[in-house]
Amino acid sequence: MSSAEPTRRDFLYISTAALAAVATVAAVIPLIDQMNPDASTIAAGAPIEVDLTPIAEGQVIKVFWRGKPIFISHRTKKEIEEARDVNVASLPDPQADQARVKPGHDQWLVLIGICTHLGCIPLAHQGDFDGWFCPCHGSQYDSSGRVRRGPAPANLALPPYTFLSDSKIQIG
Repeated sequence: MSSAEPTRRDFLYISTAALAAVATVAAVIPLIDQMNPDASTIAAGAPIEVDLTPIAEGQVIKVFWRGKPIFISHRTKKEIEEARDVNVASLPDPQADQARVKPGHDQWLVLIGICTHLGCIPLAHQGDFDGWFCPCHGSQYDSSGRVRRGPAPANLALPPYTFLSDSKIQIG
């Protein structure tokens, strides 16, 4: 005997299937969500914005991006002139000062503050070239972050950064 009208048994099958689908979705959502990186991981690699207005001329500040120290130097006219007067061919890692700053923002130098020799953190306004000095093994960098003396094989690295305005940069 077959009836064209739904029975109570049909209703129970449909209800059970619907509840099973809802339960499956409710169980899968947390599994998928736990595969996403947590907030601290996302924040560690996120770009940071730095306001440049409180940095006085001649001052170097240190901020952290991706766990690395970033030096932001507000260079004086004298520091810029000294960096530009260097014979680039005489440098261990030749690079012009103009290639290490953004056009129109010559007074701002942004560097990754890790010595290229063994990963120490150099000290600002130290050494014979009024730049950075790494006390661990004696590497010296000039006011453009270029290696001038010591065992360091390369200049201080430049992080990716852009100027959002004349007084704000974004690193990363």
